[in-house]
Amino acid sequence: MSKEKLVLVTGGSRGLGENMAIKLAEKGLNVLITYQSNNEEADKTVKEVEKFGQKAYALQLDVAENNSFDAFVNEVKKVLDSHFGTSKIDYLINNAGIGINAPITETTEEQLDALVDIHFKGAFFLTQKLLPILSDGGGIVNISSGLARFSFPGYSVYGSMKAAIEALTRYQAKELGVRQIRSNVVAPGAIETDFGGGTNKNDEDKRAAISNFTALGRVGIPSDIGGVVAFLCTEDAKWVNAQRIEVSGGMMV
Repeated sequence: MSKEKLVLVTGGSRGLGENMAIKLAEKGLNVLITYQSNNEEADKTVKEVEKFGQKAYALQLDVAENNSFDAFVNEVKKVLDSHFGTSKIDYLINNAGIGINAPITETTEEQLDALVDIHFKGAFFLTQKLLPILSDGGGIVNISSGLARFSFPGYSVYGSMKAAIEALTRYQAKELGVRQIRSNVVAPGAIETDFGGGTNKNDEDKRAAISNFTALGRVGIPSDIGGVVAFLCTEDAKWVNAQRIEVSGGMMV
């Protein structure tokens, strides 16, 4: 019997990350999630994963704090041994993030730095620090956004950081191919979560506009995304590498 695979999902306590964790569990994978501050939500996600008979655990991590990554990796190693009975993770999902909406004329240096630290620098260096314990033949899934392909006012920095992550993904695929590690991007469209103030869920005018320029005629929901991410963490996706998969229902086509 082959050993159960283990996936680390950053920002896995709610929203898209929570659904990713559940979909991974449905496919028979164990899940280690991170949360920034809400340990109660993280515990709920752990319990949801365990309902599928899979092992789960939650660790605190602020992906903006790069100087905390060494200590975090040490914590991961301890949990791998004590809770999962392994020394490796098989897949890494760089999902944690925030949204800041500000026009170019009003964006502050602090806002730009925050988005760089979380969406690019954080993902870059966390992956780097985890590579020694990422299994050969495993994979990386970086979460981007439809906003790296199309543009909406107010998201210049966020969209630019996601475009940077998409370029980084191709470089990861190239450089890590020698270890048979795949790296791919999943780029969600507009999803109704609490992300960025929750306007995709609560602003009816915005929801109507999104529905109008989405081919499938509605706003996305978290369960539209998790299954695609989970697929990339299975043998069925073993020949998918360096790809950008947009999961947006056909936005702006």
